[in-house]
Amino acid sequence: MRSQSQSRFVGDINATVKVAWMMGWILAASAWAGEWPCWRGARGDGVSEETNAPVRWSSIENVAWKVPIPGVGHSSPVIGGDRVFVTTYLEQGHRRVLLCLDRPSGKTLWEKTVVTAAPEQKHNLNSYASGTPATDGQRVWVALLQARDIVVVCLDMDGKELWRKSPGTFASVHGFCSSPVPYKDMIILNCDQDAVACIVAFDKATGSERWRTDRPNRTRSYCTPTIFQAAGKQQMVLSGSKCVASYDPDTGKQHWLIDGPTDQFVAGVVFTDDIFFVTGGFPDLHIVAIRPDGEGNVTASHIAWRDTQGVSYVPSPIAHGKYFFVVADRGLATCFEAKTGQRMWQEKLGRHHSASAVSAGGNLYFLDDDGRMFVLKAGPQFEVIAKNDLGEECYASPAISRGQIFIRTLGNLYCIGTR
Repeated sequence: MRSQSQSRFVGDINATVKVAWMMGWILAASAWAGEWPCWRGARGDGVSEETNAPVRWSSIENVAWKVPIPGVGHSSPVIGGDRVFVTTYLEQGHRRVLLCLDRPSGKTLWEKTVVTAAPEQKHNLNSYASGTPATDGQRVWVALLQARDIVVVCLDMDGKELWRKSPGTFASVHGFCSSPVPYKDMIILNCDQDAVACIVAFDKATGSERWRTDRPNRTRSYCTPTIFQAAGKQQMVLSGSKCVASYDPDTGKQHWLIDGPTDQFVAGVVFTDDIFFVTGGFPDLHIVAIRPDGEGNVTASHIAWRDTQGVSYVPSPIAHGKYFFVVADRGLATCFEAKTGQRMWQEKLGRHHSASAVSAGGNLYFLDDDGRMFVLKAGPQFEVIAKNDLGEECYASPAISRGQIFIRTLGNLYCIGTR
Protein backbone atom coordinates (compact mmCIF):
# COMPACT_ATOMS: atom_id res chain seq x y z
CA MET A 1 0.00 0.00 0.00
CA ARG A 2 1.30 3.50 -0.90
CA SER A 3 2.09 5.97 1.83
CA GLN A 4 0.42 9.38 1.78
CA SER A 5 3.66 11.02 0.63
CA GLN A 6 4.12 8.41 -2.14
CA SER A 7 0.54 9.02 -3.34
CA ARG A 8 1.14 12.76 -3.39
CA PHE A 9 4.38 12.19 -5.33
CA VAL A 10 2.67 9.96 -7.91
CA GLY A 11 -0.16 12.49 -8.18
CA ASP A 12 2.34 15.28 -8.75
CA ILE A 13 4.12 13.23 -11.42
CA ASN A 14 0.82 12.42 -13.18
CA ALA A 15 -0.21 16.09 -13.05
CA THR A 16 3.17 17.14 -14.44
CA VAL A 17 2.94 14.60 -17.27
CA LYS A 18 -0.60 15.72 -18.04
CA VAL A 19 0.42 19.40 -18.11
CA ALA A 20 3.43 18.59 -20.29
CA TRP A 21 1.23 16.60 -22.67
CA MET A 22 -1.32 19.41 -22.84
CA MET A 23 1.38 22.03 -23.43
CA GLY A 24 2.86 19.90 -26.20
CA TRP A 25 -0.56 19.51 -27.79
CA ILE A 26 -1.23 23.26 -27.54
CA LEU A 27 2.16 24.14 -29.02
CA ALA A 28 1.68 21.65 -31.85
CA ALA A 29 -1.82 22.96 -32.53
CA SER A 30 -0.55 26.55 -32.44
CA ALA A 31 2.25 25.74 -34.85
CA TRP A 32 -0.12 23.97 -37.26
CA ALA A 33 -2.62 26.84 -37.02
CA GLY A 34 -0.18 28.87 -39.14
CA GLU A 35 -0.31 26.30 -41.95
CA TRP A 36 -2.88 25.79 -44.70
CA PRO A 37 -2.71 22.01 -45.10
CA CYS A 38 -5.71 21.26 -47.32
CA TRP A 39 -8.74 22.63 -49.14
CA ARG A 40 -9.99 25.69 -47.20
CA GLY A 41 -7.32 25.44 -44.51
CA ALA A 42 -6.72 23.63 -41.24
CA ARG A 43 -10.39 23.88 -40.20
CA GLY A 44 -11.70 23.03 -43.67
CA ASP A 45 -14.11 25.98 -43.67
CA GLY A 46 -11.93 28.81 -44.96
CA VAL A 47 -11.33 30.33 -41.51
CA SER A 48 -7.80 31.25 -40.43
CA GLU A 49 -7.02 31.94 -36.77
CA GLU A 50 -4.36 34.47 -37.76
CA THR A 51 -4.72 38.17 -37.03
CA ASN A 52 -2.01 39.65 -39.25
CA ALA A 53 -3.07 38.72 -42.78
CA PRO A 54 -2.48 41.53 -45.31
CA VAL A 55 -5.47 43.55 -46.51
CA ARG A 56 -3.91 45.75 -49.23
CA TRP A 57 -1.78 44.86 -52.27
CA SER A 58 -1.53 45.09 -56.06
CA SER A 59 0.28 43.05 -58.69
CA ILE A 60 3.54 44.76 -57.70
CA GLU A 61 2.94 46.19 -54.19
CA ASN A 62 3.15 44.12 -50.99
CA VAL A 63 4.16 41.04 -53.02
CA ALA A 64 6.79 38.80 -51.41
CA TRP A 65 7.16 36.85 -54.65
CA LYS A 66 5.38 35.94 -57.85
CA VAL A 67 6.24 32.83 -59.89
CA PRO A 68 4.74 31.39 -63.08
CA ILE A 69 2.88 28.08 -62.74
CA PRO A 70 3.10 26.02 -65.94
CA GLY A 71 0.01 24.49 -67.47
CA VAL A 72 -3.55 25.03 -66.25
CA GLY A 73 -5.26 24.12 -62.99
CA HIS A 74 -7.85 25.50 -60.61
CA SER A 75 -6.59 23.74 -57.48
CA SER A 76 -5.66 25.86 -54.49
CA PRO A 77 -2.15 26.01 -53.02
CA VAL A 78 -1.56 24.26 -49.68
CA ILE A 79 1.25 25.06 -47.25
CA GLY A 80 3.12 22.82 -44.82
CA GLY A 81 6.31 24.10 -43.21
CA ASP A 82 8.48 25.73 -45.88
CA ARG A 83 6.80 23.86 -48.73
CA VAL A 84 3.96 25.01 -50.99
CA PHE A 85 2.14 22.39 -53.08
CA VAL A 86 -0.11 22.90 -56.09
CA THR A 87 -1.33 20.68 -58.95
CA THR A 88 -1.46 21.53 -62.64
CA TYR A 89 -2.19 19.96 -66.03
CA LEU A 90 0.44 20.09 -68.77
CA GLU A 91 -1.13 19.61 -72.19
CA GLN A 92 2.08 18.35 -73.77
CA GLY A 93 2.17 14.71 -72.72
CA HIS A 94 -1.21 15.01 -70.93
CA ARG A 95 0.54 15.13 -67.56
CA ARG A 96 -1.20 15.84 -64.24
CA VAL A 97 1.64 17.23 -62.13
CA LEU A 98 2.23 18.02 -58.45
CA LEU A 99 4.57 20.97 -57.93
CA CYS A 100 6.53 21.62 -54.73
CA LEU A 101 7.71 25.21 -54.19
CA ASP A 102 10.04 26.73 -51.62
CA ARG A 103 7.90 28.94 -49.43
CA PRO A 104 10.48 31.70 -48.73
CA SER A 105 11.40 32.22 -52.40
CA GLY A 106 8.75 30.57 -54.60
CA LYS A 107 11.45 28.51 -56.32
CA THR A 108 10.29 25.14 -57.66
CA LEU A 109 11.97 22.41 -55.60
CA TRP A 110 10.55 19.51 -57.58
CA GLU A 111 7.73 18.46 -59.86
CA LYS A 112 6.20 15.00 -60.01
CA THR A 113 4.06 13.62 -62.82
CA VAL A 114 1.37 11.83 -60.83
CA VAL A 115 -0.89 10.78 -63.71
CA THR A 116 -0.55 10.67 -67.49
CA ALA A 117 -3.93 10.43 -69.22
CA ALA A 118 -5.79 11.96 -72.15
CA PRO A 119 -8.16 14.75 -71.08
CA GLU A 120 -11.68 13.73 -70.13
CA GLN A 121 -14.92 15.57 -70.90
CA LYS A 122 -15.44 18.45 -68.47
CA HIS A 123 -17.38 21.62 -67.74
CA ASN A 124 -15.85 24.81 -69.20
CA LEU A 125 -15.37 26.18 -65.65
CA ASN A 126 -13.56 23.02 -64.52
CA SER A 127 -9.94 22.07 -65.21
CA TYR A 128 -7.95 18.84 -65.41
CA ALA A 129 -6.26 19.69 -62.09
CA SER A 130 -9.02 21.13 -59.88
CA GLY A 131 -8.69 18.94 -56.77
CA THR A 132 -6.56 20.59 -54.05
CA PRO A 133 -3.81 18.43 -52.47
CA ALA A 134 -3.36 17.92 -48.72
CA THR A 135 -0.28 17.72 -46.50
CA ASP A 136 0.66 17.05 -42.87
CA GLY A 137 4.21 18.38 -43.19
CA GLN A 138 5.60 14.86 -43.62
CA ARG A 139 3.55 13.60 -46.57
CA VAL A 140 1.36 15.03 -49.32
CA TRP A 141 -1.73 13.45 -50.89
CA VAL A 142 -3.36 14.21 -54.21
CA ALA A 143 -6.46 12.85 -56.01
CA LEU A 144 -6.61 12.92 -59.80
CA LEU A 145 -8.37 11.13 -62.66
CA GLN A 146 -6.53 8.62 -64.85
CA ALA A 147 -8.76 7.72 -67.79
CA ARG A 148 -11.83 6.38 -65.92
CA ASP A 149 -10.04 5.60 -62.64
CA ILE A 150 -9.88 7.84 -59.58
CA VAL A 151 -6.30 7.75 -58.27
CA VAL A 152 -5.17 8.76 -54.77
CA VAL A 153 -1.40 9.10 -54.42
CA CYS A 154 0.75 9.71 -51.32
CA LEU A 155 4.26 11.18 -51.63
CA ASP A 156 6.90 12.23 -49.13
CA MET A 157 8.15 15.82 -48.92
CA ASP A 158 10.85 15.12 -51.49
CA GLY A 159 8.42 13.80 -54.10
CA LYS A 160 9.01 10.08 -53.57
CA GLU A 161 5.82 8.07 -54.10
CA LEU A 162 4.83 6.10 -50.99
CA TRP A 163 1.55 4.53 -52.11
CA ARG A 164 -1.11 4.69 -54.83
CA LYS A 165 -4.70 3.51 -54.56
CA SER A 166 -7.85 3.71 -56.67
CA PRO A 167 -11.24 3.77 -54.91
CA GLY A 168 -12.93 2.96 -58.25
CA THR A 169 -13.98 4.41 -61.57
CA PHE A 170 -15.59 7.81 -62.18
CA ALA A 171 -18.36 9.03 -64.46
CA SER A 172 -19.43 12.65 -64.93
CA VAL A 173 -19.91 14.88 -67.98
CA HIS A 174 -18.45 17.78 -65.96
CA GLY A 175 -15.09 16.14 -65.19
CA PHE A 176 -13.34 15.38 -61.90
CA CYS A 177 -12.78 17.65 -58.91
CA SER A 178 -12.29 16.03 -55.50
CA SER A 179 -9.96 17.17 -52.72
CA PRO A 180 -8.63 14.74 -50.08
CA VAL A 181 -9.52 15.60 -46.47
CA PRO A 182 -7.00 14.72 -43.72
CA TYR A 183 -8.60 13.48 -40.50
CA LYS A 184 -6.57 11.91 -37.66
CA ASP A 185 -4.65 9.04 -39.32
CA MET A 186 -6.91 8.90 -42.38
CA ILE A 187 -7.40 10.57 -45.75
CA ILE A 188 -11.08 10.89 -46.75
CA LEU A 189 -12.30 11.37 -50.33
CA ASN A 190 -15.78 12.10 -51.70
CA CYS A 191 -16.48 10.11 -54.88
CA ASP A 192 -19.99 11.33 -55.81
CA GLN A 193 -20.71 10.59 -59.47
CA ASP A 194 -23.29 9.44 -62.02
CA ALA A 195 -22.68 5.78 -61.14
CA VAL A 196 -22.01 3.67 -58.04
CA ALA A 197 -20.70 6.30 -55.63
CA CYS A 198 -19.10 6.39 -52.19
CA ILE A 199 -17.12 8.27 -49.60
CA VAL A 200 -13.93 6.37 -48.79
CA ALA A 201 -11.23 6.65 -46.10
CA PHE A 202 -7.63 5.47 -46.51
CA ASP A 203 -4.91 5.00 -43.92
CA LYS A 204 -2.56 7.99 -44.25
CA ALA A 205 0.63 5.98 -43.97
CA THR A 206 -0.18 2.78 -45.86
CA GLY A 207 -3.13 3.53 -48.15
CA SER A 208 -5.13 0.61 -46.79
CA GLU A 209 -8.87 1.20 -46.94
CA ARG A 210 -10.34 1.96 -43.50
CA TRP A 211 -14.01 2.41 -44.37
CA ARG A 212 -16.32 2.99 -47.32
CA THR A 213 -19.83 4.49 -47.24
CA ASP A 214 -22.30 4.12 -50.10
CA ARG A 215 -23.85 7.25 -51.62
CA PRO A 216 -27.20 5.91 -52.79
CA ASN A 217 -28.47 8.60 -55.16
CA ARG A 218 -25.77 8.11 -57.83
CA THR A 219 -25.62 11.78 -58.86
CA ARG A 220 -22.52 13.87 -59.65
CA SER A 221 -21.65 16.53 -57.09
CA TYR A 222 -18.38 18.17 -56.11
CA CYS A 223 -18.54 18.93 -52.39
CA THR A 224 -15.51 18.43 -50.17
CA PRO A 225 -16.69 17.06 -46.78
CA THR A 226 -16.21 19.37 -43.79
CA ILE A 227 -15.66 18.02 -40.27
CA PHE A 228 -17.02 19.78 -37.17
CA GLN A 229 -17.66 19.06 -33.51
CA ALA A 230 -21.43 19.58 -33.33
CA ALA A 231 -24.22 18.35 -31.05
CA GLY A 232 -21.63 16.57 -28.88
CA LYS A 233 -20.05 14.47 -31.63
CA GLN A 234 -17.78 14.61 -34.65
CA GLN A 235 -19.81 15.28 -37.78
CA MET A 236 -18.56 15.11 -41.36
CA VAL A 237 -21.14 17.02 -43.39
CA LEU A 238 -21.57 17.50 -47.11
CA SER A 239 -24.28 18.34 -49.59
CA GLY A 240 -24.63 16.63 -52.95
CA SER A 241 -26.16 13.62 -54.64
CA LYS A 242 -29.74 14.84 -53.96
CA CYS A 243 -29.25 15.23 -50.20
CA VAL A 244 -27.42 16.85 -47.29
CA ALA A 245 -25.91 14.28 -44.94
CA SER A 246 -23.81 13.97 -41.78
CA TYR A 247 -21.46 11.05 -41.10
CA ASP A 248 -19.17 9.89 -38.31
CA PRO A 249 -15.69 10.52 -39.83
CA ASP A 250 -14.19 7.72 -37.71
CA THR A 251 -16.44 5.01 -39.15
CA GLY A 252 -18.37 6.43 -42.11
CA LYS A 253 -21.68 5.68 -40.37
CA GLN A 254 -24.46 8.15 -41.20
CA HIS A 255 -25.83 10.40 -38.43
CA TRP A 256 -28.63 12.16 -40.28
CA LEU A 257 -29.93 12.99 -43.76
CA ILE A 258 -32.01 15.69 -45.41
CA ASP A 259 -33.62 14.94 -48.76
CA GLY A 260 -32.69 17.36 -51.55
CA PRO A 261 -33.40 20.21 -51.68
CA THR A 262 -32.12 19.68 -55.25
CA ASP A 263 -29.90 17.35 -57.30
CA GLN A 264 -26.28 18.57 -57.52
CA PHE A 265 -24.01 20.72 -55.32
CA VAL A 266 -20.51 22.19 -55.45
CA ALA A 267 -20.10 24.51 -52.44
CA GLY A 268 -18.95 23.18 -49.06
CA VAL A 269 -20.85 23.32 -45.77
CA VAL A 270 -19.93 25.69 -42.91
CA PHE A 271 -21.05 25.81 -39.26
CA THR A 272 -21.51 28.52 -36.64
CA ASP A 273 -23.84 29.42 -33.76
CA ASP A 274 -25.03 25.79 -33.72
CA ILE A 275 -26.30 25.89 -37.31
CA PHE A 276 -25.04 24.18 -40.49
CA PHE A 277 -25.26 26.35 -43.61
CA VAL A 278 -25.72 24.88 -47.10
CA THR A 279 -25.79 26.85 -50.35
CA GLY A 280 -26.06 25.84 -53.98
CA GLY A 281 -27.76 23.40 -56.23
CA PHE A 282 -28.78 22.46 -59.72
CA PRO A 283 -31.34 22.68 -61.22
CA ASP A 284 -32.78 24.66 -58.28
CA LEU A 285 -30.87 27.10 -56.07
CA HIS A 286 -31.30 26.92 -52.30
CA ILE A 287 -29.81 28.19 -49.06
CA VAL A 288 -30.65 25.89 -46.16
CA ALA A 289 -29.84 26.18 -42.43
CA ILE A 290 -29.84 22.90 -40.50
CA ARG A 291 -29.81 22.16 -36.77
CA PRO A 292 -27.08 19.60 -35.95
CA ASP A 293 -28.72 17.32 -33.35
CA GLY A 294 -30.79 15.01 -35.56
CA GLU A 295 -30.75 11.27 -36.18
CA GLY A 296 -32.02 9.50 -39.29
CA ASN A 297 -34.05 11.40 -41.90
CA VAL A 298 -34.62 14.88 -40.44
CA THR A 299 -36.05 16.60 -43.54
CA ALA A 300 -39.28 17.49 -41.76
CA SER A 301 -37.83 18.42 -38.37
CA HIS A 302 -34.35 20.03 -38.52
CA ILE A 303 -34.40 22.70 -41.22
CA ALA A 304 -34.12 25.95 -39.25
CA TRP A 305 -34.77 28.22 -42.25
CA ARG A 306 -34.27 28.43 -46.00
CA ASP A 307 -33.85 31.11 -48.68
CA THR A 308 -33.59 31.26 -52.45
CA GLN A 309 -31.96 34.69 -52.96
CA GLY A 310 -28.24 35.35 -53.19
CA VAL A 311 -27.50 31.62 -53.55
CA SER A 312 -23.98 30.50 -54.45
CA TYR A 313 -23.55 27.40 -56.60
CA VAL A 314 -19.74 27.14 -56.89
CA PRO A 315 -18.14 29.45 -54.25
CA SER A 316 -18.27 28.03 -50.72
CA PRO A 317 -19.60 30.34 -47.97
CA ILE A 318 -17.85 31.57 -44.84
CA ALA A 319 -19.05 31.82 -41.21
CA HIS A 320 -18.08 34.29 -38.50
CA GLY A 321 -19.65 34.55 -35.05
CA LYS A 322 -23.42 34.70 -35.39
CA TYR A 323 -23.40 35.28 -39.14
CA PHE A 324 -23.06 33.48 -42.47
CA PHE A 325 -21.62 35.21 -45.52
CA VAL A 326 -21.95 34.04 -49.10
CA VAL A 327 -21.18 35.49 -52.53
CA ALA A 328 -23.24 34.20 -55.45
CA ASP A 329 -21.50 33.20 -58.67
CA ARG A 330 -22.59 36.48 -60.28
CA GLY A 331 -21.15 38.53 -57.44
CA LEU A 332 -24.07 39.29 -55.11
CA ALA A 333 -22.79 39.04 -51.52
CA THR A 334 -25.14 38.48 -48.58
CA CYS A 335 -24.87 38.39 -44.79
CA PHE A 336 -27.38 36.18 -42.94
CA GLU A 337 -28.00 35.89 -39.22
CA ALA A 338 -27.31 32.23 -38.42
CA LYS A 339 -30.21 31.47 -36.10
CA THR A 340 -32.99 33.28 -37.99
CA GLY A 341 -31.89 33.66 -41.62
CA GLN A 342 -32.51 37.40 -41.43
CA ARG A 343 -30.67 39.19 -44.23
CA MET A 344 -28.43 41.81 -42.65
CA TRP A 345 -27.05 43.19 -45.92
CA GLN A 346 -26.78 42.33 -49.61
CA GLU A 347 -24.33 44.06 -51.96
CA LYS A 348 -22.78 43.52 -55.40
CA LEU A 349 -19.06 42.67 -55.52
CA GLY A 350 -17.33 41.30 -58.65
CA ARG A 351 -18.55 40.40 -62.13
CA HIS A 352 -18.29 36.65 -61.50
CA HIS A 353 -16.91 34.56 -58.61
CA SER A 354 -15.57 30.97 -58.63
CA ALA A 355 -13.17 31.05 -55.65
CA SER A 356 -14.42 30.28 -52.14
CA ALA A 357 -14.25 32.92 -49.41
CA VAL A 358 -11.65 32.88 -46.63
CA SER A 359 -11.36 34.91 -43.43
CA ALA A 360 -8.72 36.11 -40.97
CA GLY A 361 -8.49 38.74 -38.26
CA GLY A 362 -12.17 39.63 -38.44
CA ASN A 363 -12.01 40.27 -42.19
CA LEU A 364 -13.57 38.38 -45.10
CA TYR A 365 -11.75 37.85 -48.41
CA PHE A 366 -13.84 37.44 -51.59
CA LEU A 367 -11.82 36.84 -54.78
CA ASP A 368 -13.52 37.27 -58.17
CA ASP A 369 -12.63 35.68 -61.51
CA ASP A 370 -10.91 38.88 -62.69
CA GLY A 371 -8.35 38.80 -59.88
CA ARG A 372 -9.98 41.42 -57.66
CA MET A 373 -10.05 40.72 -53.93
CA PHE A 374 -12.79 42.40 -51.91
CA VAL A 375 -11.82 42.62 -48.24
CA LEU A 376 -14.88 43.17 -46.04
CA LYS A 377 -15.43 43.53 -42.32
CA ALA A 378 -16.99 40.34 -40.93
CA GLY A 379 -20.09 41.86 -39.36
CA PRO A 380 -23.77 42.68 -39.73
CA GLN A 381 -23.01 46.01 -41.46
CA PHE A 382 -21.54 46.14 -44.96
CA GLU A 383 -18.05 47.65 -44.68
CA VAL A 384 -15.37 47.48 -47.37
CA ILE A 385 -11.83 47.46 -45.95
CA ALA A 386 -10.00 47.29 -49.29
CA LYS A 387 -10.24 46.35 -52.96
CA ASN A 388 -7.11 44.78 -54.47
CA ASP A 389 -6.58 44.00 -58.15
CA LEU A 390 -4.02 41.57 -59.56
CA GLY A 391 -5.28 42.06 -63.11
CA GLU A 392 -5.23 38.32 -63.88
CA GLU A 393 -7.93 35.66 -64.12
CA CYS A 394 -8.42 33.71 -60.87
CA TYR A 395 -10.44 30.53 -60.31
CA ALA A 396 -8.55 28.98 -57.38
CA SER A 397 -9.40 29.76 -53.76
CA PRO A 398 -6.75 31.66 -51.76
CA ALA A 399 -4.73 30.28 -48.83
CA ILE A 400 -3.64 32.13 -45.66
CA SER A 401 -0.53 31.15 -43.75
CA ARG A 402 1.75 32.93 -41.25
CA GLY A 403 0.86 36.49 -42.23
CA GLN A 404 0.81 35.85 -45.98
CA ILE A 405 -1.90 35.16 -48.56
CA PHE A 406 -1.23 32.80 -51.47
CA ILE A 407 -3.26 33.49 -54.62
CA ARG A 408 -3.14 31.34 -57.72
CA THR A 409 -4.08 33.11 -60.93
CA LEU A 410 -4.44 31.44 -64.30
CA GLY A 411 -0.70 31.80 -64.93
CA ASN A 412 1.06 32.66 -61.65
CA LEU A 413 1.24 32.01 -57.94
CA TYR A 414 1.49 35.12 -55.75
CA CYS A 415 2.72 35.26 -52.19
CA ILE A 416 1.18 38.44 -50.75
CA GLY A 417 2.74 40.06 -47.66
CA THR A 418 6.14 40.58 -46.12
CA ARG A 419 8.92 38.40 -47.52
